[in-house]
Amino acid sequence: MNEEIKREKDNDELGGDEDLEGEDVLEEKEKEDEESDSELEELSVSPKISPSTNPGHVGNPGNADDDIITISKEKLWRYSTLILVVVIIVGAYFMFKGGGVTGNVLGNPSVPQPPVGGKVQVSADDDSFKGDKDAPVTIIEFTDYECPFCKKFYTQTLGQIEKEYIDTGKVKYVVRDFPLGFHPNAQKAAEAAECAGEQGGNDGYFKMHDKLFDNGVKGGVSSFKQFAGQIGLDTGKFNTCLDSDKMASEVQKDMKEGQSYGVQGTPAFFVNGKLISGAQPFSAFKQAIDAEL
Repeated sequence: MNEEIKREKDNDELGGDEDLEGEDVLEEKEKEDEESDSELEELSVSPKISPSTNPGHVGNPGNADDDIITISKEKLWRYSTLILVVVIIVGAYFMFKGGGVTGNVLGNPSVPQPPVGGKVQVSADDDSFKGDKDAPVTIIEFTDYECPFCKKFYTQTLGQIEKEYIDTGKVKYVVRDFPLGFHPNAQKAAEAAECAGEQGGNDGYFKMHDKLFDNGVKGGVSSFKQFAGQIGLDTGKFNTCLDSDKMASEVQKDMKEGQSYGVQGTPAFFVNGKLISGAQPFSAFKQAIDAEL
């Protein structure tokens, strides 16, 4: 009896330990399962990439393999400004290279120009001229006394043409009027030259011609009257001619005929009928003149 009770007691103690060990094992297994589930959850989640808050950020914030380019607003503005400056400089270069410096001042770009290399029958009218009237080459210039390119031709090229061709009897140089509407003093300046020519012939005309280019036309009619006295004209007759608009129709006739020949602006030259447009260098005139001799 006592042995059975002892045996049952021993069994109870052993069984209880097994149950406790079983509970410990279950708890450890549940803990391991929870940790495994947690790892699986972490593995099943897509990698999180925090999108950039930089406004200049470029790329796909959902793709970790994308290259990321970051440009600040300040640098973007600086680069844009630099590009704009380069474009302006390049544009200016090609403008000047294409005739911005030597080209003429356009008055009416819609007037068709003569064909390139072609010739036009251009009348010298009864306008003033320098050189031999029977010279083999005639240069007819349509000019505007307020045109900066006309002055450039006068100061840089005309003297060379005079020395090599006009004074040697090879060229007859004729000046006709082409005052552009946006030059406020050009019309009366042209009339002043015509009035001087009426009184003093070719010599009187070119003295006024030179005065207008040397001194400028900003002073208007009052200055033209002063020029007349300085070149030895009868100022009374000159003033009457200029104030009465006597030569206005003559000036407009020149301009109308110039347009019919294809003149679009000033200066424009016809070398035996071949157009040279703009204040070209002496070499351009030399080539055209020599081709006619």
